[in-house]
Amino acid sequence: MKPPCMIVVQYILPTLRVLIMKDLIQKHNIRKIDASKKMELTPAAITQYMKGDRGNAFADEITKSEKTMKIISDLAEALAKGNIPPENTIDKLCEACGTIRAEGIICGLHKEKLPALKECTCAICERPVC
Repeated sequence: MKPPCMIVVQYILPTLRVLIMKDLIQKHNIRKIDASKKMELTPAAITQYMKGDRGNAFADEITKSEKTMKIISDLAEALAKGNIPPENTIDKLCEACGTIRAEGIICGLHKEKLPALKECTCAICERPVC
């Protein structure tokens, strides 16, 4: 079985990184090298995100969620200002993931990657996330 967390690690987290990174670079005028440091990613990873080699497969679905985009925007702003502790960054990423799950955004991809779910009524993502 593949729990939703596996889908998050493989698809959602890279997409969140892309959206945060683009916000940092485009909205806050932060250089790629500085964005990579703020996000604790390698410059090579940032380049791959910018070129679309990583993390873009699920961006269209996530950008439809106003609540998730607000979380991303707030996180990017805090990172740009440099006033967010690492545990709060993780908390914000988890909040974004919980929102994505609660809104059912992840369900289509989860069912695609785990065909056995297509035949059942899955309520995993509807459960509160700790």
